[in-house]
Amino acid sequence: MQRLVQLALDLFDPPGALAAAPGGNAENIKQKMPPALDGKALAAPEKIANSSAAPAPAPAPAAPLPSLLSPAEFRHPQASREVLLGDAVVAYALQRARRRSIGFTVGADGLSVRAPSWVTLGAVDAALREKSDWILRKLAEARDRQQRMEGGRVVWAHGAELPYLGEPLKLVLDPSHGFAGKGGALVTATEQPSLHIALPHSASAAQVRDAVQAWLMRDARRHFTERLDHFAPLLGVRWASLRLSSANTRWGSAKADGSIRLNWRLLHYRPAIIDYVVAHELAHLRVMDHSPRFWDTVATVVPDYAQLRSHLRDEPAPLW
Repeated sequence: MQRLVQLALDLFDPPGALAAAPGGNAENIKQKMPPALDGKALAAPEKIANSSAAPAPAPAPAAPLPSLLSPAEFRHPQASREVLLGDAVVAYALQRARRRSIGFTVGADGLSVRAPSWVTLGAVDAALREKSDWILRKLAEARDRQQRMEGGRVVWAHGAELPYLGEPLKLVLDPSHGFAGKGGALVTATEQPSLHIALPHSASAAQVRDAVQAWLMRDARRHFTERLDHFAPLLGVRWASLRLSSANTRWGSAKADGSIRLNWRLLHYRPAIIDYVVAHELAHLRVMDHSPRFWDTVATVVPDYAQLRSHLRDEPAPLW
């Protein structure tokens, strides 16, 4: 049993790591051990009552060590260092930067850490352990978000579905171009709305994707323009130009000269969420920061902006 415990400890902290870790000691390690291995003896089998009794069945084979100790793993693609946080191994990307403090960022790739050059590696790991609850929660949320995005990836073929203004939209390949309009047309007369694209059923996935994107971008410009014209007078501002964005991490931006940039993928979300983003960017034409005064300005036209903002953050758009 003592050998088993030693092997378990070696998995978490290689020989020599304990001495290098700030404040490390055997007591700290013991507290992190699973209850079954924390100095408690396994119950011995009861003795056979007499020699004529049937022999006790052979005990089940012991579970292999990896199944007893299988911590979760979060590994950044550019990881240069790893640390044990609670029951999880976190491999993080460390970057030295000219700054005063250690900064953490959790994204789709995992944990990134920016630290001053004078901070030791031990101090960086200690800071991560201090914030371990927050880091592990954000890593789990990011992993869950990525899994949901993968599950919602669009299959570019006849009959596929994708969200449009918050509702499922069926994709129909129409080689006869039996509709008015350029490239594609939205048909709402049927039970489920559908997008008809002038392509043969033999079209490649890339052709279908590009045709759908072209139609969505045209429709996004139309929809965004209408909503900008709606909210600008209410906020007492004027917008000068609109550009569409394909950014993966930003939904919109605004400049003091009145130029607005909005992500065309917003068209996947229901109209209320699009309205929040439009009002958000227009509000920046009055307040160019995220101070309380800015949020008060947004609230004058979108009172429930906090819930809409949370939904936009928590519900990812489908992967293309």
